Amino acid sequence: MLELQWPWALLLMPTPLLLLWTRARVSKQTEALQWRFAQQLYTASSAKKQTTHKMSLICFLGAWISLIFAITGPKWLGEPTHIPPTGRDILIALDLSGSMQVTDMVLNDRPADRLMAAKSVLSDFIQERRGDRVGIIVFGSKAYLQAPLSYDLATINQLVQETQIGFAGEQTAIGDAIGLGMKRLEDKPADQKVLILMTDGANTAGRVSPLQAANFAAQENVTVHTIGIGAEQMTVQGFFGPKTVNPSSDLDEPLLTNIAELTGGRFFRARSTEELADIYQILDQLEPTPGIDTLQRPVTTLFHWLGLLALLLTGGALLASGSVRLRRQQTP
Repeated sequence: MLELQWPWALLLMPTPLLLLWTRARVSKQTEALQWRFAQQLYTASSAKKQTTHKMSLICFLGAWISLIFAITGPKWLGEPTHIPPTGRDILIALDLSGSMQVTDMVLNDRPADRLMAAKSVLSDFIQERRGDRVGIIVFGSKAYLQAPLSYDLATINQLVQETQIGFAGEQTAIGDAIGLGMKRLEDKPADQKVLILMTDGANTAGRVSPLQAANFAAQENVTVHTIGIGAEQMTVQGFFGPKTVNPSSDLDEPLLTNIAELTGGRFFRARSTEELADIYQILDQLEPTPGIDTLQRPVTTLFHWLGLLALLLTGGALLASGSVRLRRQQTP
């Protein structure tokens, strides 16, 4: 759709006709005082002149029309696109310690380790967070920022899929992960500070204790949701045959519960991939995305193209009028 910023400039369009009309009424004594452009228009308008004069007139008029349309500030509005409004800033802290390689989960009817299950569920969760900025923290013996807060959910998802067990060490620094999340969420509105921490163990490393970090998070209005991942029963092959063990015996549920309660979040227990998927659906409800998208039209400015066209047509008109004068001089 074409839009004119200053449509009143179109009132200047008949100016050349007014100049021709004025030129026809003036006396021969004042012809030398007339505007050179009007003189050329009057000369070119005569029916007795050659085709070159007509071409010069057409080029001048085309340049004038292009110039007037350029002055109006024309803009082409493209098709409207949906822009999601600004939502929450969500950091996801993902445990990459050695215990995340325990194969006690099922994914697509096949055995899978805990990290594979977490990646699968996180992929769906991240893709649904349109309008939110999402970032990734990975932690093991230390905590690292894998992906800063960004609206580019496709890239965030790709970085999650590229994580591997052991990237951050073999132990579990829960307190450091919370502390890093607080640092990345500082200076954000209170209702937008959300940290989702997923782990399968207890705090065994780090410089900051988890409860101390949780108290600081509460003071900064950072909501921390904690997820304990890992099955409670698993059959393994022992010396005397198969036996059932609890692969999540190291999971510190009381600690994760305290962290969530101190910060106004919730603790979730994921014993299977299905439970983990259900948890992230609940988190979608607890931390809803913005409701209504806004519409935005791409705007293309046409001023420079019309200005260039007017310049080219003016050059063509000058060349045409110059060739006419040259022929006159050559005629005996």
